[in-house]
Amino acid sequence: MCIARTTVLLGALLSISASAAAQEAEQLALLRDHFQGQLTSIVETYEGVAGVHVVDLTTGDRFAVRDQLVFPQASAIKVPILLELFRRAEADPDLLRKRIELTDRVRTGGSGVLQVLTDGGSALSLEDYAIYMIQHSDNTATNVLIDELGMAAINTLSASLGAPRTQLQRKMIQPEESARGNENLSTPRDAAAIMERIATCDLPMSESACRRVIEILELPKGGPIRTPVPNSIPIAFKPGGITGVATVWAIVDVPDRPYVITVMSNYGGNGGAVIEAAQTAAYSYFSRLSGVTEYGTRVPLDVKRRIRGSGSRE
Repeated sequence: MCIARTTVLLGALLSISASAAAQEAEQLALLRDHFQGQLTSIVETYEGVAGVHVVDLTTGDRFAVRDQLVFPQASAIKVPILLELFRRAEADPDLLRKRIELTDRVRTGGSGVLQVLTDGGSALSLEDYAIYMIQHSDNTATNVLIDELGMAAINTLSASLGAPRTQLQRKMIQPEESARGNENLSTPRDAAAIMERIATCDLPMSESACRRVIEILELPKGGPIRTPVPNSIPIAFKPGGITGVATVWAIVDVPDRPYVITVMSNYGGNGGAVIEAAQTAAYSYFSRLSGVTEYGTRVPLDVKRRIRGSGSRE
């Protein structure tokens, strides 16, 4: 009789647990559908053409709108250049320390600060050029690195990371090449694949090198991807912009719920608006999932981690 009662009680508990799990799945599906709908509306109401890809690094869920369209990248293409430098340095540890003199021969206009330095007055390491390239979007630094690393090697790396449509085809600030249609290109899906590999350190380099890449990408920068997110949340990102084009590749380190977001646009006048809108929706979605229980209650992260680690539950 006691065994029978225990069996009935256990069955009831299992049924309640299954019902709770089904309810949780249904509620999370509603949240996901709402977020996908927001992204779709943002992209479809943009005055130009836009695409977006978001990856939930906790669950692997993906949210995408027009993510296979090819867009000019402007300075966002500098991310694969940074990766190739650190990949190459694995076999040549002295590479990061290699110094290149800054002269009029390598000087390039556009964004950045190195263009105003004197001819032959400075010599920087390749790692320092990489820092200028990412934090200040310095085009002189970028072209120095392209000369050192080679476009073919950079493109080969992108393809190996699951981004075959990401193509570095010209150096920075070459309007004649741009007018001929020789642009640096990618898709939101490709860029998200690269950023996901960075976020998980699934790269052809040591974990310490990967961490250094992330540190450089997290150096303080402004822009529409940063505006909707509190400064306490690290964002590893590289934006890009030329007339009619706005792009960004980013990893947003929301505690307990990090995510990748890539947004690209062209044929528009205010591409920053679509980036900020997509980021606002994404941060709202992921911050609401940070630290939640299966019933949607938000609890302190240290408590959640402690309970999860012990395997027990109140």
